[in-house]
Amino acid sequence: MSRRAATLVVASCLIFLLGLAAALMPVPYVALRPGPTTDTLGRLGKSPLIQITGAPTYPTDGHLNFVTVAYQGGPGNRIDLFTALRGWLDPDVAIVPEETIFPKNVSTKKVEQENVQEMTDSQESATAAAMNELHKPVTTAVLVDSVQKGLPSDGRLRPGDQITAIDGKQIKDITGVTAGVGAHKPGDTVTFTVKRDGKDTQVPVKTVVSPDKAGKAIVGVILKEKYQFPVTVKISVGDVGGPSAGLMFSLGIYDKLTPEDITGGRFIAGTGTITPDGQVGPIGGIQQKMVAARQAGATVFLTPTQNCADAVASKPKGLRLVRVDTMHGALQALAAIRTGQGNVPACPAA
Repeated sequence: MSRRAATLVVASCLIFLLGLAAALMPVPYVALRPGPTTDTLGRLGKSPLIQITGAPTYPTDGHLNFVTVAYQGGPGNRIDLFTALRGWLDPDVAIVPEETIFPKNVSTKKVEQENVQEMTDSQESATAAAMNELHKPVTTAVLVDSVQKGLPSDGRLRPGDQITAIDGKQIKDITGVTAGVGAHKPGDTVTFTVKRDGKDTQVPVKTVVSPDKAGKAIVGVILKEKYQFPVTVKISVGDVGGPSAGLMFSLGIYDKLTPEDITGGRFIAGTGTITPDGQVGPIGGIQQKMVAARQAGATVFLTPTQNCADAVASKPKGLRLVRVDTMHGALQALAAIRTGQGNVPACPAA
């Protein structure tokens, strides 16, 4: 072999090896794919996904599925360039910058913890939305979330304490606690009535001046609100996080507590966050969620209004998009589909 030919062979091998190495090089992107879809009216293992006690429940038919997005990649487990390029060519996969899912200076563990908390919060909001739609009473409890070390509440109030009164005056929300403490001057003593271990206990706490606002009295406590419902609702979803299943949880709870089957036997899927008053909010990964829904057999997909444009642009064949702004609106749309009467809001064409 001539020297020139040998040089070309060696150069070609080097280019191939360099190309292979580059293709296997980790890149700061995440691949989003259609994830599992789960029926809120169905079962998770041996138990119903939604379990309700304290009120009569009714048999359900059809499906009310929430949908998820699976991701590949992230800090410490990055995808390679070849996987990213393959994803860019796949219409069912989205390749997004790593920071979209994992913000800088936030650990993967922290992101996962936040997702779990968002799922927990969405279940509580969904229960509140369903109770409000059913005109069942919903009250709010104010709980101690944490105390600030070194401030007066440290060692006096405990995480989990339910605050029921300030200086003998009943309170209903966090605003009431803030106002009760704020009515005092720094150095005064505030008497908290708390429910602790099932018993009412009075806890006096001396106030100090706020480091952020001169003259303002504080005790150094972080509060959270928890809804109290007339029935007990337990939702089990396994290893799933995020807030986007809220709408479907609320519909599932409602369906179980009403004698009429709201699906009419149809396979309904959908997505959207939910607030306690039933407002539906936008979510991420609408394209992958629609694909997952259609692959599972859904024919109707409940779509938050703010996701409509992206949904219309990539709607799978055979999937009807129904635009929703509220839980009440979703119920009206499902009734119209079930009966063939009334308006069914559709995502407008782009």
